[in-house]
Amino acid sequence: MELTSKQRAQLRGLANTIDTILQVGKDGIGENLVKQADDALEARELIKGRVLENNIEYDARSAAAELAKATRSEVVQVIGTKFVLYRESHSKPREKRIQLVKSKRPKN
Repeated sequence: MELTSKQRAQLRGLANTIDTILQVGKDGIGENLVKQADDALEARELIKGRVLENNIEYDARSAAAELAKATRSEVVQVIGTKFVLYRESHSKPREKRIQLVKSKRPKN
C-alpha cells in the first residue's frame, strides 16, 4: 500500500509526539532488530527509529528503507538520523487503529 502525501503528512504529525523506540547501532540491521521493529509495528503501527553515530554502515535513509522492506512497512519520514515507519496493524480492533485520511480519486 503506497501512502498518499496527505496520509504521509497526517502520520508525520502523529509521529511528532512519539518517542524513539528503535535504535540501529554498530551491529547494523540484524534478525533481532527486524523482529523488534516488526513487533513494535504490530503493536503501535507507527514507530520512530534512530541510527546511532557509531554505525558506519547505514545512514538514516538506507536503514529506514531496509527496515521497511524487511517488515513490509512504509517509510513516512527521514530527518537527520531519525526515521519513521508505518504499517497497519491486523491484531488491533479496527476502531483502535490509526485512521488514515482517504484519498480522493476521480471516478471514471
